[in-house]
Amino acid sequence: MNQQRDQRIRVLVVYGTRPEAIKMAPVVAALRARAKCFEPIVCTTAQHRELIDQVQELFGLAPDLDLNLMTPDQSLNDLTARVITALDGVLERVRPDWLLVQGDTTTAMGAALTAFHHRIQVGHVEAGLRTGDLTRPFPEEANRRLIDIVAKALFAPTARARDALLAEGADPDRLFLTGNTIVDALQSVAATLGDTCRHDEVLVTVHRRESFGEPIRRICFAVAKLAERFPQLRWIYPVHHNPRVRDPAQLILGRIPNVELHDPFDYPELLRYLKRARIVLTDSGGIQEEAPAFGTPVLVLREKTERPEGVEAGVARLIGVEPEAIITAVSEVLTDNAVYESMATAINPYGDGQAAARIAAVLAGEGFEPFEATTIPNMNLARAAG
Repeated sequence: MNQQRDQRIRVLVVYGTRPEAIKMAPVVAALRARAKCFEPIVCTTAQHRELIDQVQELFGLAPDLDLNLMTPDQSLNDLTARVITALDGVLERVRPDWLLVQGDTTTAMGAALTAFHHRIQVGHVEAGLRTGDLTRPFPEEANRRLIDIVAKALFAPTARARDALLAEGADPDRLFLTGNTIVDALQSVAATLGDTCRHDEVLVTVHRRESFGEPIRRICFAVAKLAERFPQLRWIYPVHHNPRVRDPAQLILGRIPNVELHDPFDYPELLRYLKRARIVLTDSGGIQEEAPAFGTPVLVLREKTERPEGVEAGVARLIGVEPEAIITAVSEVLTDNAVYESMATAINPYGDGQAAARIAAVLAGEGFEPFEATTIPNMNLARAAG
C-alpha cells in the first residue's frame, strides 16, 4: 500500500444512501484536511435521492460527481447494473489510487466490484460485520462479504468485526481496527441538537426489507399493545414511504391516540428524537450504533444482528419480532429502573471519534493506535439531563 510521496493520493469516495453519506462524511473531512497528501473526489450514486440531499448539506459533502441513479420501484439487479455501468465510466476518467466504500449497500457492492475489475485498490469502511446468515439481512449480508473479498484495506469498526475477518482468512496486513465513523459524525453534530430532554417518548423505526410482510404486522401489533399499556408515553414512529411499511403501520397504529405516525425525519430531527427518547425500538443497523452515544437503550426488532457488540456491552437487546417477546422485553425496560439504568449507562463499544483520522493514516501509509473499546465511556449526552 505504498504510495509515491511526491504526489497526492487520489481517493474516490462513493456512497448512495443516507447512512453511507453520514458515515463517509468524517472520512471526506479527514482527507480534505490533509490537502497536501490527498486529492479526495466525492461521488454519490443517489441510490436514495430523497434522503441523501439534506445530509450532504448538513455535513458539507458537496459531491464532485452526482450520478443520480435512483428510479421509482428500482429492483436490486437493475440498480446494481446501473451502478456498475455508471461507475465504469467514472473510473475510466478519474483513475483513482483508492476507491472507498462504506457498509453493505448495493452502491457499495457495485462500486467495489467495478473498482476490482479496473484493478483499483478498494478500501472498505465498516468491514467485517456478520450475522452468518445470507438471508438476514438481505441483501446486505452478501454485499458486505463480497466487498470484503475484493477490498485491499479492511477498516474494521470493532474487535469482533476484525476477528470475523481473520476467521474467514483475511490477510492481517490489510486489516485495520479503526472504530466506527458514526461516532465521529455524531460528535460533529451533537452540539447543534440543543436541549432536547423529555424521556416520555419511545422512538420506533422499522423499515428493513426482511421486516416486510408478517414481521412488520407483528411489530405494529406489539406497539399497539404497548401504547395501550403505557398511555403516559408518546410512541413516535417515522414511517418509511414504501407501501409495505406504510400500509400496515397506518392500518394497525393509525388511530391509537398516543401513537404518532410521521413522515421520515431528516437526520438532525431523527437525532433529536433519538437523544430525548426513553428507549428506541428498531430494526435499523445504524441506530444500534447511534443510540448508545446518547445513552438510549436499544431494543432490536430482528432475529439476528451484525452488531452484537451492543448486546454484549449491555446497551442493546435482541428481541425478535414476536409480539409477546417484544411486549415483555419493552415492558421490563420501561418499568424496571435497574434494568433501564444498566442499559443507559453501559460502555459504548463502537468508537471514540477518531476513526476517520485512522483511515486517513492508513491510506497515507502511516501508523496509528488501533481503537480500543474498553477505554471509551458512553458519551451519555442525554441521560445526564434527564
